[in-house]
Amino acid sequence: MNGKTIGVIGLGIMGGAISANLMKRGFAVRGFDVSAEAVARLKANGGVAVKTPAETASGADAVLTSLPSIQALEDTVKALLKHPRAGLVVAELSTLHIEVKEKARKALAKGGIILLDCPLSGTGAQAVTGDLVVYASGEQQAYEKVKDAFAGFSRASYYLGEFGNGSKMKFVANLLVAIHNVATAEAMVLGMKAGLAPDDIVKVISSGAGNSRVFELRAPLMAKAVYKPATMKNEIWGKDLKIIGSFIKSLKVDAPLFGKLASIHRDVLKAGLGEDDTAAVCVVLEKRAKLKRKK
Repeated sequence: MNGKTIGVIGLGIMGGAISANLMKRGFAVRGFDVSAEAVARLKANGGVAVKTPAETASGADAVLTSLPSIQALEDTVKALLKHPRAGLVVAELSTLHIEVKEKARKALAKGGIILLDCPLSGTGAQAVTGDLVVYASGEQQAYEKVKDAFAGFSRASYYLGEFGNGSKMKFVANLLVAIHNVATAEAMVLGMKAGLAPDDIVKVISSGAGNSRVFELRAPLMAKAVYKPATMKNEIWGKDLKIIGSFIKSLKVDAPLFGKLASIHRDVLKAGLGEDDTAAVCVVLEKRAKLKRKK
């Protein structure tokens, strides 16, 4: 053990994997989630489950929040302010509107709690292997206090300056992820419709100039047509796309590829694939191409 304790609020796909990796690297973890299943996983991995978000901060060197919605963040802020601990650093890892995080930062500051904006680059599958990147922003001294915890579950963390810059970088990164995801499906469908074996497409393309990290992660799922369990559900991805869309609109940037992929994603949800992995966009493009796979 390295003697440090980290509180984790939100033990879903990302938060659960982050907690597990922290414990593997010698951190003690106090975790909270509304899901009994998620709490059970934490206990099985050696973590301490608590009954309220505020209890995660008890004796913790820092708190990480990995939350699915604005409401979840607002509820967490209220809980932490019931028993505020001056000087506590909370690193917010979720993908949410900057304005929402700024509101949370100001509210927690009244209780002496420092909030950092630290969204992550990577999927749930990457979280399991510690292959995440942290885009950190906010008070630099606070970042210095928690960067060793970041090293416990990620391969890199970058300090990007003033609060909100982390989210801005995440929006840029997610724009590319979204484009690469649809491009991967488009390429897979083209190759399969032309008669190429899906496994051959994955093997050959991943070794050449057309490869990307997203292709490496998503193309194998598309080749097998297996989209559950999801490492990023389409319904959650839709939330992220709306945030990116609002960010693009606010800056009046022409983003034609984003507009097209957002439309395709809506068709993915209409097809009832909300619980499936984002790689399931391949299903929609296969249908459009009238592709019938060989069994």
